Amino acid sequence: MELFDIVDENGIPTGETVERSVAHKQGICHRTVHIWIAREQEGRTQVLLQKRAANKDSFPGRFDTSSAGHIQAGDEPLESAMRELHEELGIVAVPEQLEFAGTFRVLYEKEFHGKLFKDNEVAFVYLYRQPVEVDRLILQTEEIEAVEWFDMEEVYRECLKHNHKFCVPVKGLETAMKLLKGKKPGDHRA
Repeated sequence: MELFDIVDENGIPTGETVERSVAHKQGICHRTVHIWIAREQEGRTQVLLQKRAANKDSFPGRFDTSSAGHIQAGDEPLESAMRELHEELGIVAVPEQLEFAGTFRVLYEKEFHGKLFKDNEVAFVYLYRQPVEVDRLILQTEEIEAVEWFDMEEVYRECLKHNHKFCVPVKGLETAMKLLKGKKPGDHRA
């Protein structure tokens, strides 16, 4: 049984916990981490996206954040980010390699596999800019079908158009882009 800290709108734990299925059934606010793996390639920024496994309880088979997951009750965002990178992709990161980019809210209700899924999260965003060789990653097959590099600006444009190939949270991508580029998304000035 997975337990999450119930948090306020700023991601601060209230001292109460909730079981995962209850949190998503009732839309109770909890914390997650989103880690964006980025690299520069031929003058463009690329992000590594994971293709979610077909059995996932939300957005099966769609491309998502490089690595993401729930913060377990009692855990801190940074330790959760390092754990998720290792569990999902086999990357062993140290705290200094993860740059905190900010937080954003995730709030939606959608039906998946015939069940209503209510998501209410405060997501903590981190950047990981260390070299990554895709063919050396160890994918958590129950979570991830594949990984692929994409042009960051292209992903951003496609997500704004609601392209169903992706389920990347736009606010999360914007948070990562601000740290990567030191400017607002869509601003192409040098």
